[in-house]
Amino acid sequence: MSWWKQALLCLVILVAAVVLWYQFFPGARQMAADLGLAQAPAAAAPSPEARRGNGAPGAGPGRRGGGMQAAIVSAPVTSATINDRLTAIGNGKALHTVQVRPFAPGRLTEILVEPGAEVEAGQVIARMDSESERIAVDRAELALDDARTRLERVTALRSSNTATAVQQTEAELALRNAELALRDARLALERRDIVAPINGTVGILPVSPGTYVTSSDPIVTIDDRSEILVDFWVPERYARLISIGMPLTAQSIARPDETYEGAVSAIDNQVDPASRTLHVQGRIANPADTLRSGMAFRVTMQFPGESFPAVDPLAVQWSTDGAFVWAVREGTAQRLPVRVVQRNSDSILVDGAFADGDYVVVEGVHAVREGQPIAVAGNEGGRPASGG
Repeated sequence: MSWWKQALLCLVILVAAVVLWYQFFPGARQMAADLGLAQAPAAAAPSPEARRGNGAPGAGPGRRGGGMQAAIVSAPVTSATINDRLTAIGNGKALHTVQVRPFAPGRLTEILVEPGAEVEAGQVIARMDSESERIAVDRAELALDDARTRLERVTALRSSNTATAVQQTEAELALRNAELALRDARLALERRDIVAPINGTVGILPVSPGTYVTSSDPIVTIDDRSEILVDFWVPERYARLISIGMPLTAQSIARPDETYEGAVSAIDNQVDPASRTLHVQGRIANPADTLRSGMAFRVTMQFPGESFPAVDPLAVQWSTDGAFVWAVREGTAQRLPVRVVQRNSDSILVDGAFADGDYVVVEGVHAVREGQPIAVAGNEGGRPASGG
């Protein structure tokens, strides 16, 4: 087949496809009219049942401007609020948790607490062998006495010019060094007693008397459960809404009937780029000591939220310029561009130039044109009324 026959055949097929698309594809005529390729289609004529006024759904009688109006169904534009409530799952931990470790290696000789006991800061909870440290203290005390006696002797000789000023200065320096050595020996001896650094509750002991431990081995874990910190993560859109001190409600996952009041105590300074969430920490009271570190909580927070117009999902249409709705104002249709904010099962939240009392077309949208007088189903005189 020659090239001009192939070109002719392709042109015929293309024209046939365009005709079929224009005749049978919904919205094709309106799209062609928007592009300036055809005249906007006229309003659809009502069915014989509508002319007889038999009460069919979506029917509306009346003429305007000499032409029969298209029957449509409209619904009012309502308002809905979003981002007014936050629910997140968080993990609880004690207000303070400390793993107590010895300062130096050695053998445990005594453990003075039991699991679950309440301790106070500074209380001795365990002791380690300290014989060598006691010997060091005694040696330091002897050295201090000797340095003090030597200084007294040099001072007496100095008064009779028998000792020099340098000798007196050396004796004073030796006395101060002996005092420091004694302090160091006493500190080493004190650290053989392991004390609680905070008030709290003792956990299960991982060691027993006679165990040789190093400075990296935990002796006991102490939890201050007077308050519980709850770590939870919120979507980044809430970052500007959350502030320190905001109230929150925490519900124990294990005990859903128990609810605890608290407040935001800390907010991270960065949004996690992987999950697009912000780390927030809340604090709740635990006066009855019923909560434990590691428990899961359902955290709820209330916000003022943002209000947007809500329309029926059928009202939102799409064109090459984006989403729009047909607003019914003073008996005529007006094309109103909108931005979809949130989709719900029964409504769509949009952002657009709506006015109080606006209605939007939800059925018969393909028969509605800009500025066209319309009669809304179930209402005489062309004023909008919800129906369906």
